[in-house]
Amino acid sequence: MSIKQFYGSIIFTVICLALGTWYGYASGGTVGAALAALWICVILGVLETSLSFDNAVVNASVLKDMSPKWQQRFLTWGILIAVFGMRVVFPIIIVAIAGHLGPIAAVTLALNEPEHYATIIEGAHTGIMGFGGAFLLLVGLKFFFDSDKEHHWIAILERPLQKFANLQAFEIILTALILYGISTQLPVADAYVFLISGVFGISVFFAVEWIGNALDAPDEAVASVHRAGFGAFLYLEVLDASFSFDGVIGAFALTNNLIIIALGLGIGAMFVRSMTIALVRGGTLSQFRYLEHGAFWAILALAVIMLTSVVVHIPETITGLIGAVLIGLALWTSIRHNKKFPHDVEEEISTAAPLESAKQS
Repeated sequence: MSIKQFYGSIIFTVICLALGTWYGYASGGTVGAALAALWICVILGVLETSLSFDNAVVNASVLKDMSPKWQQRFLTWGILIAVFGMRVVFPIIIVAIAGHLGPIAAVTLALNEPEHYATIIEGAHTGIMGFGGAFLLLVGLKFFFDSDKEHHWIAILERPLQKFANLQAFEIILTALILYGISTQLPVADAYVFLISGVFGISVFFAVEWIGNALDAPDEAVASVHRAGFGAFLYLEVLDASFSFDGVIGAFALTNNLIIIALGLGIGAMFVRSMTIALVRGGTLSQFRYLEHGAFWAILALAVIMLTSVVVHIPETITGLIGAVLIGLALWTSIRHNKKFPHDVEEEISTAAPLESAKQS
């Protein structure tokens, strides 16, 4: 990875920290209030970055097949959606819907009554987890239910999973059964919200898949990369949204201030995008064959955690550690494989090179 890929994130971080410090001082009127706001922004930025490395790896697995133009759009337009859409607009929409408020009233509540605002957000936890968990579960299952998948990291599990690739709609049936099983452990009202949200998560996943396929040009390999750019971009944005749900809710454990949350989580969102671009342009996924597998196992783990969190509280620290351990093990296994079979790395890089050349042209 080149440090140049992170220049934009570093500048963005400095601006966000400066704004957070100024806002803290303007709100509290003391240097202590300014430093407290600065510290929370730093903590939120570090947590969001460390907990989202699996998001960056999965993003890179999709982004590597997109043209440089759409890669750049993901870094620019995507960061606006990630910061302002998911970290500001999305919580306000949730509060407006859950609290039966208008948009202006929801914003006023967020700025003037942060405790009440946080309570409403936390009250929407069941629906948010149902939607995000169902979507991420399908993302993970799609990777392992792939008949064209060539390599297996945890072969004892991945080979049997690949056999389900030819069973039509099996991933939908499995996801629906999991949603139903968890819903039986909830009160009737919560179970209804959980199931409906899960159905929406499933629907959004296949709607995005449909858009991507509709824009695809299967007979023209290079044109396919460009024409399917919007579909892949949309898929990445929904994926990022699903990853950020627990982070947005977890941020309220540190502060109820919407501005500070947006600035802190925005720093993390920007670094995730820089890591994604660095992974793609550095060819990291080609060099470490099991890194992608580790990320998708981390996605499945996150999906299960999100779905079961409506029944049992699971600290965000455990969520982050599971993802980090899985990716770390995948990286370590990849390095061992590369030392044992160095010719495999050369083959992977040489195979990826023609596609990269086509995309650049």
